[in-house]
Amino acid sequence: MLLHIFAVRHGQTYFNRYNRLQGWSNSPLTEQGLKDAERAGHKLKGVDFQAAYCSDTTRAQVTAERILSMNQASDPKPPLQTAMNFREQFYGYFEGQDMGMTWWAAGAPHGAKTYNDIVDKFGLAATRDFLKDADPFHDAESDQEYWQRVEEGFALIAGNTDLHDGGKVLLVWHGNSLLSLMHRFAGSAYDLSERPANGSVTSFDFDTQAAFAQAITLTSYNQ
Repeated sequence: MLLHIFAVRHGQTYFNRYNRLQGWSNSPLTEQGLKDAERAGHKLKGVDFQAAYCSDTTRAQVTAERILSMNQASDPKPPLQTAMNFREQFYGYFEGQDMGMTWWAAGAPHGAKTYNDIVDKFGLAATRDFLKDADPFHDAESDQEYWQRVEEGFALIAGNTDLHDGGKVLLVWHGNSLLSLMHRFAGSAYDLSERPANGSVTSFDFDTQAAFAQAITLTSYNQ
């Protein structure tokens, strides 16, 4: 069964505005964030969704509810299903801290001073593993822990008996999660130097019967 996923990054929050890490912590949408959600709603108002998912964070739920309220093609509109599996990665001790200072703390012991520097020298997986090492409590998710949780989330979608081949699914997700998906499945086909914008849409096909490592085919990014 092949599903068409429309993944939206939630609207801008105050932590986004203040350049602070926001994984499992949560801050409200700004006025701009509500406009981001409306912009995504306009883009997707003509898509006939058979299912809708988001993380169980308020910022994702508010964005998803705004998108569904504007949708004109789904009849009936699917109920919004929330799951912690679709949360952003957990930053542990560094939740809510300044992003620049955090990535310096994670990368400096390895000769990398920024997030992009870590990615360029060691790959995106290292950003999670280095941060877990730098966390004095080691609560931040490792790359393996993160992907295990996310894969369980996609298993929830695959197990939805209301979905059929060719079905369209709304997924309101998070910036680093979308960027991680792109790095894992898109290769060099897209310019990943720019993070997905708040309210942007990334589309991909999800083969529910394939092993997860081969299940995702990207069709657009950061639209």
